[in-house]
Amino acid sequence: MILYKDVLGKLLAAGYTTYRIRKEKLIPESTMQKLRSGGIVTTDTLDTLCCLLHCQPGDLMEYVEN
Repeated sequence: MILYKDVLGKLLAAGYTTYRIRKEKLIPESTMQKLRSGGIVTTDTLDTLCCLLHCQPGDLMEYVEN
């Protein structure tokens, strides 16, 4: 199972509030909801997140055995 490592907190710390993300259309609201609930996001979304946060995908998620 893939778990996200507080992606929304990392975005907020980098200055990306949910308001700013919506206003600048950086990430769709449906995708933000998936991140909140631990849903599956696309590699395009991971690319956007890594670009915004200047990080690697492994900094945003981890694999945990069931």
